[in-house]
Amino acid sequence: MKAIIVGGGIGGLAAAVALHQRGWRVEVLERAAAFTEVGAGLAIQPNGLRALDALGLGELVRAGGPADPPAGIRRTNGDWLIRNDVDDLKRRFGTWLTVHRAALVDLLRAAVPAQALRPGTDVRHVRPDGTVVHSGGTSSADLVVGADGVHSVTRRSMWPHLPGPRYVGYTAWRLIAPPQPVEGSAETWGRGQRFGHVPMPDGRVYCYLMANAPIGSRVGLEELRERFAHWHDPIPALLNSAQSAAVLQHDTYELPKLPSYVRGNVAVLGDAAHAMTPNLGQGACQALEDAVTLAHAVDTLGVRAGLEAYDRARRPRTQMIVRRSRQAGAAAHWTSTSLTTLRDAVLPLLPNALFERSLTPAYTWTI
Repeated sequence: MKAIIVGGGIGGLAAAVALHQRGWRVEVLERAAAFTEVGAGLAIQPNGLRALDALGLGELVRAGGPADPPAGIRRTNGDWLIRNDVDDLKRRFGTWLTVHRAALVDLLRAAVPAQALRPGTDVRHVRPDGTVVHSGGTSSADLVVGADGVHSVTRRSMWPHLPGPRYVGYTAWRLIAPPQPVEGSAETWGRGQRFGHVPMPDGRVYCYLMANAPIGSRVGLEELRERFAHWHDPIPALLNSAQSAAVLQHDTYELPKLPSYVRGNVAVLGDAAHAMTPNLGQGACQALEDAVTLAHAVDTLGVRAGLEAYDRARRPRTQMIVRRSRQAGAAAHWTSTSLTTLRDAVLPLLPNALFERSLTPAYTWTI
């Protein structure tokens, strides 16, 4: 059996690894000239780590050292809005890890035969029968996996009349600051903008920032330093230590619900199927779950029955997480003074169990 994977990011390479391990011939078509990841840090939550375990790669990722779960959410003055019981989260759900996105891509790529990787290949159209039209000609396979991101050609080919991704109203910056001491992983909410920091095993600090902005607007590091100069420590120090070349900015999109993740011999996964806001940090983890579930289903049940099983398993779960992710970050982007004052007064009064229950379905996945 042969599979063509469109897209060589985390989800596409994970699908290639999973299918290759089951004896399938795989071909990974990647538009970029090299298989790499443009990004910064990545938190791998317990469910994502279980997916990597299913690929036999979990221990290699664990070798970098564990990370703590998120400690919670602060106000701009440093007071806690939500304070998580970090030890309880680890006890209940398992291990968290933090890696560089490029390192995870390298790990996945190394588990795929080199001859199966085809960088510099621009996919132009995908047909339900498993035919892929691309810059190098035409290829066909028993299964095509569309893992080509939020602006997926595979998705547009399969469902040309459905709405595409929608801009959610805020843009995001990501960077890695030089090594410096920080107290765990936390996020800070202001009015219409927020800042998060996650320590990495080598001492560097992964930082992400989000702010309400018109689509396509671009803001550099100097303006970010000014915006966040009066927020609590260590936020100003992290931004002051960063280099402009290390800052990546991307607008944030969400994908409306698809009626199916499969058509004919084609499946979509990851952002191509369910692009979501980054508020729960579940984007890459859900792509890894998709890849493992898809490979298991089609190899066990055959392509058509396996694709139906994949859709039944993955569509309700991922669309639920898309919804919860949207809800989780909504209050951070309020701009009304009265609403943010109310938010800052009410959130500390709510029981931690309320927040933990909302996260349980994401963390407890198993294949």
